[in-house]
Formats: sequence, structure tokens, C-alpha cells
Amino acid sequence: MADVERWLRQLVADNEPELTRRWAVAAADAYGGRVTRAELEHNCGELLRTLPPALTDAGLDVHAEAYAPVRAMIADLARLRARSGFVPSETAAVMFALKEPLLAMALKGDQTPETFMTVSRWTDALGLLMVAHITRAREQVISEQAEQLLELSTPVVKLWDGVLAVPLIGTLDSGRTQVVTEKLLQTLVDTGSEHAIIDITGVPAVDTEVAQHLLKTVVAARLMGAECTISGIRPQIAQTIVALGIEFGDIPTKATLADALLHALRGSGVEVVRRHRARTD
Repeated sequence: MADVERWLRQLVADNEPELTRRWAVAAADAYGGRVTRAELEHNCGELLRTLPPALTDAGLDVHAEAYAPVRAMIADLARLRARSGFVPSETAAVMFALKEPLLAMALKGDQTPETFMTVSRWTDALGLLMVAHITRAREQVISEQAEQLLELSTPVVKLWDGVLAVPLIGTLDSGRTQVVTEKLLQTLVDTGSEHAIIDITGVPAVDTEVAQHLLKTVVAARLMGAECTISGIRPQIAQTIVALGIEFGDIPTKATLADALLHALRGSGVEVVRRHRARTD
């Protein structure tokens, strides 16, 4: 095995330009032309240059300490491709594409079957490293996007001086409740508002769990000195709340956001007067 490792190390070191070119050609097919040839040759060349030292110190064990620079470069490439929108199979195929030019050169050297098996296992191990890193990178991107969507889906809106509203749309779970609570409390501090309206018109259903999440948010806001009102209590939601025996205690509830705003304004001492315009003929 040591002879095969030495041969492989020498092959990579002595044929770096040719291997880079052939690898970039094979990689271009995997990316479907969405990455320039120059960029591919740069990536492949950089990665190839890290392989001979690793082979010298650790042989074919891609998980050894000597392969740390190789793994770091693979991880960087995986993150770059994940953030550019490439799917894991495309990026992993690029790493597996190194096998083709290596085996082609092995054929020219009249190598033994053991050599071919060694090259194949080694490139497969490198490819699996890429699979692991690209999968992790994609999961991180998806997680970040989910957090961004969560932030966008829970806005805190100023309706009037001292009156804030949180219009909720979609399912309310523990993670989203935490985001809602944090944003509402921070906005209460920033604006000095004394009234907050949590509007659940866009929440499709209210069960015991959702009610508990709402109550936690209200309690947190009250601890900040703000009065909370829950609006958007539609008839079907009201029936569900009664059927489940859910109690909101002394928390004001209103059918619409407009009713809740009127309640908050009156609580602030603002007099709301309906005026009728005089008709002019």
C-alpha cells in the first residue's frame, strides 16, 4: 500500500497543471456551465496543491490531521457553492470528478488493479468529505433563511403614539413566539409605548398551545409596563376557545384590529370622535 501511496503522491505533484485542466473540464460538466472555466481551474488547482503534503504525512486517511488544510478548503468551497444556490449533488459531483483524470493517468502507467482500487477509494473518500460539508453548508443556509423569514413575518408596527401592533400570520409555535416576544419587548423599550395589540386575524387556528404562547407574550409585555390587547377573535376561533376551556383572564380581547386600536386610544386618554362631513350640493 505504501508504494501505491508514494506513486499517487508523485503523480499528483508531478502532473498538477494537467490534472487541474482535466479536472476542471470534468467539473464543468457537473456545474452545467454555471461556473467559469477560469474559476474552476483556480479551485481545482488550489485543492490539488494541498494533496501531496497530506499524502506524504497521512497516506490515504482523509480524516487524519495532515488533511486538515484539505478539509478546510473543501469546506470553504462547499459554503461558497451552497450560498450560490448549487444543490449538494452538483458540488459533490465536482469532487468525485477527480477520479476520472487520475485513473486515466494510471492507465498510461500500466498500474496494477490494486492501484486502481486505491485511487478509487481515495477519491471516493474525498468526495464523501465534500458531501458532508455541502450538506452542512446547505442546512446552515436554510436555517439562516428560515430565521430571516421569521423576522419578516413578525413585524412590530406603530399605529399611534404609544400604541404598537403585532399582526401575526400563520402558525404560532414556540420558536416564533420567542421572536415575537423579543421584538415586541425591544420595540416597547425603544419607543416607550404603553399599549400593545397582538392581532391574530391571520392565525388559522387557536388551540391550547397557541393560547399559551399568546399568554406568555402578554405577560412579558405587562412586565415591561405595557397594556396588551388581543384582537382578531373571529367567531370560529371564539367557539374553539370556549370549547377548549381556554381563558384569557383579564386580558382585553377584540374582534378586529380597529376595535383594539380604539380601546388602546381611549385607554391613553385620546378622545375619538366620529365626524360626519356636511354635504354640499
